[in-house]
Amino acid sequence: MTVMMGIPAGAESCLDCHDDGSMTMERGGQEVSLYVTDSHFEGTPHEGFDCGDCHAGLDEDDLPHADPIVPAVVGCLDCHDDLAGNHLFHEGFDDLDEETILTERLRCTGCHGSHQILGSDHPDYPFANARQTSRCGICHEEQSIKYLHCAHARALEEGVETAPTCLDCHTSDLVVEAQKLDLAHHKAMLADFCVSCHVENPEVSGQTLYGTPFITSYERSVHGKALFEGNESAPTCINCHDSHSVGRASDVESAVSRGRVVSQCAQCHPKAAEDYLHSIHATVLAKGYLDAPVCTDCHGEHNIMHHTDPKAPIAPANMAEQVCGECHGSVRLAERYGLEADRLETFEDSFHGLATRGGAVEAVNCASCHAYHDVRACDDPESWVHPNNLAETCGHCHEGANERFARGKVHVSLDTHSEEPVLYWIATIYIWGICLIIGGMTLHNGLDFFQKVRLKATYQGKPHRQLPDGQPHRLYLRLTVNERLQHGTLALSFIILCITGFMLRYPEAWWVEALRELNGHLFELRGLVHRIAGVVMCLSGVWHIGYIAFTERGRQVFHDILPRWKDLTDMKMILRYNLGLSKERPRFARFSYIEKTEYWALIWGSILMSVTGFLLWYENTTIGLLTKLGFDISRTIHFYEAVLATLAIIVWHFYFVIFNPDVYPMNLSWLTGMMSEEEMQSEHPLELQRLKEEESGKDEQRAAEEDS
Repeated sequence: MTVMMGIPAGAESCLDCHDDGSMTMERGGQEVSLYVTDSHFEGTPHEGFDCGDCHAGLDEDDLPHADPIVPAVVGCLDCHDDLAGNHLFHEGFDDLDEETILTERLRCTGCHGSHQILGSDHPDYPFANARQTSRCGICHEEQSIKYLHCAHARALEEGVETAPTCLDCHTSDLVVEAQKLDLAHHKAMLADFCVSCHVENPEVSGQTLYGTPFITSYERSVHGKALFEGNESAPTCINCHDSHSVGRASDVESAVSRGRVVSQCAQCHPKAAEDYLHSIHATVLAKGYLDAPVCTDCHGEHNIMHHTDPKAPIAPANMAEQVCGECHGSVRLAERYGLEADRLETFEDSFHGLATRGGAVEAVNCASCHAYHDVRACDDPESWVHPNNLAETCGHCHEGANERFARGKVHVSLDTHSEEPVLYWIATIYIWGICLIIGGMTLHNGLDFFQKVRLKATYQGKPHRQLPDGQPHRLYLRLTVNERLQHGTLALSFIILCITGFMLRYPEAWWVEALRELNGHLFELRGLVHRIAGVVMCLSGVWHIGYIAFTERGRQVFHDILPRWKDLTDMKMILRYNLGLSKERPRFARFSYIEKTEYWALIWGSILMSVTGFLLWYENTTIGLLTKLGFDISRTIHFYEAVLATLAIIVWHFYFVIFNPDVYPMNLSWLTGMMSEEEMQSEHPLELQRLKEEESGKDEQRAAEEDS
């Protein structure tokens, strides 16, 4: 008998029989090969072992073996006393003994082989990264197939050394200790384990498309918070990405791809998913248009927040701009799919949108009308915004909404006449009117300012005109206490109306932001303050009507401020004078054309603003009677009239009572009620003449009475 290479002499007798390739036996109803040759041991850690070192109980001197053969106990634990600690990923290895090691599932040879056992440093080691999956797949076929198609496996094929394999995950505590932990704790460990690679490992974190903050945002999400607070139903990484078929969202085979993410979310949110599947978004997605939104487009991916969180994209105040507007405000998508690209803009400019932008606590957003998940086309009979359903939809907020609420377009743009021509033309006429009126005022006042400055420069160096010695400084009554109170009430209410009104129209303006920083609840009070100021302005108008109707001075004021032909000639003369075409300046009576135009514009504007203001205040009644279009007309007029009035006050009124070189820094008659003789001579010479003649007549009458 020849001693074979690598085989102890004691094993030669075994190989005399087992070196026969045809040698078999029946075990468990199956024919099992008993073929063993010396080449099986070459290069293995067991090279040089005697057969009896492992096959204890088989007497080498008692050959052939007894029939039937009693299976020999292979004592792996005799040498591998750390076997249990290294193989805890297999259930039962934490309490391994000679009996359990022989079971089919836990048989060492099932994974490592029987005689051709290779060491971990051998090039053909079966659990090297390159072949580990296929080896584990002998028993775990389904998981192996999933892994071979996942991002981890592709990274491994591309030579990424840190790409995880079966044992990288299954030897970790999160798997080993799973049975000893409550479910929530186990899931939390799992999330931390994924983070340990995708965030803490620079080689892996650099592969993340959106960077590490994208991964760590899970902890701040509604899912992460719930999980770390002990909610065992909260999803963790593998609930969404799967445990073995992990893939990017861009991978069509991934569990979180656009085509599969809805079904993935449906595991926890079945009602929302069912509603979504009836929506226009799901219908379009099913046709292969991948721009159609899915769950993650609206809710986010890792950093999913609760809708009550003010920072959440789906919070009422953010939804229009951060969610719906991403698609329905996109020019690219509008051109590709024939959508209306102004849906976001028209919503933000609407009353609802302005209130939302201003931070209103209770304000509608896109989902309030179109639904949240079950968003349907407007011509779908089941759609919330279908004409047949619109009254009911509006009735959720507008109690008593009737069918007239459905008349008129909801998303209205003033930039085109294709939707609501009447609104377009009202806005266009107002814009041109504001440009012409305010432009004319600016030109008029500019010429007046230039002429007065030129005259002052001409008089520089000359002594000022002095009143004759002994002549008192004369003051003339311009405004009574009653008239000053009327003016003050009107001015105060007008200023408050401007501030609170434009706060709504321009909620992101710097001065609005500054006011909101002073008091966080200021914007919530804006509507109430605006309405109170509006009522005060209306009451001041009633006060004024009573004054001119029931007092002698009031009736005289009304008589004197009526337009006359002389006003037109005065306008012509002042223009020629300011242009240097005439040296004669027109002489004004108690009220010049400047004050008359302002007064009658105020009367007209007050009536218009009061009527439209009350129509906007009682929107339910207004829409119920005048339809949505009637409400929009009122709103358009109210806004542009406010712009016109504000600019007119600044450009026209403020110039003549503040910045006019003849009265600068201010005409104080609105405070004192008096004007000096010099001011009267400059601004109202005919009125001064009338007062002096009236005074002279009284003096003559008094003298005659004394003589008699």
